Amino acid sequence: MASKLCLQLFLLFAFITPHLTSARHLRNHKPSRLLFPEHLIGSRKNDNFEGIHKVKAYLQRYGYLSDEKENNLSTDAFDDDLESAIKSYQKVFKLNVSGVLDRETLQQMARPRCGVTDDFILVAQQDHENNNTNIEIGGSHYMFYPNKLKWPVEKRHLTYGFIHNYPPEHAAAVIRAFDTWEANTKFTFSHAARVQTADILLSFERGDHGDGKPFDGPGGALGHAFGAIDGRVHFDGDEQWETGSFWQEYFDVESVALHEIGHALGLGHSREPSAVMWANMDSGVTKTHLTIDDIEGIHALYGP
Repeated sequence: MASKLCLQLFLLFAFITPHLTSARHLRNHKPSRLLFPEHLIGSRKNDNFEGIHKVKAYLQRYGYLSDEKENNLSTDAFDDDLESAIKSYQKVFKLNVSGVLDRETLQQMARPRCGVTDDFILVAQQDHENNNTNIEIGGSHYMFYPNKLKWPVEKRHLTYGFIHNYPPEHAAAVIRAFDTWEANTKFTFSHAARVQTADILLSFERGDHGDGKPFDGPGGALGHAFGAIDGRVHFDGDEQWETGSFWQEYFDVESVALHEIGHALGLGHSREPSAVMWANMDSGVTKTHLTIDDIEGIHALYGP
């Protein structure tokens, strides 16, 4: 009898432990790895350390540094442009705005994120600075593509299709993401009868896949989309993907799909960390419900 009770307790503990561990990860997740060498911590203007050019490449990739000065991007010189870019990055991600590569800034850069640039936010910040207003004042944090790029009024029913390389086990998660947007917008969605005619095309890609926005392997950019009318949505095939998983090392397909579909409808990155349209998505975390900011953003673009 005692041995049977011990076995039952062991099985119960074995079942509960992973869920407790997952919940702890969800509550206390803090990025610890660095994308760049430790010796860059504390770097500031006029420094010249090996590896600074990689920070420049990162900031250029996400819209903080212009590629017009290509020669400067390849050097390790910490110049005025880099300091300004770091300050802009720190503002967007609500860090201490110093222009210094402190540990918190480098940790933020190491967090997995969407591969779409943050240009929308930077333009809004510049507009507010030019008008001497504070971008943080007011309730809305959503952003749009330049010129409010969106689907024409006659296109309120959109079809989607999966390219041949899309893992079939993840299709249901993407359909749920479409259902979530449908429940909160004027759009309806359905699977295209022929993939060639789909308005939104979803695929898993690796590395340089021919769209000018190469993926960077595990971590880093998880996916990207090309905005309204274009309709391409790409997931990085080198990531560890799962559906509804809370395991720390996996990324949730539905959560990332919900974000990228938001781009495909015309939303940019939000300045609200809780929003689906916030740029970052950590492993072991799910975001499968739109926030008020997401809903207000899509309603501002297409109407309630």
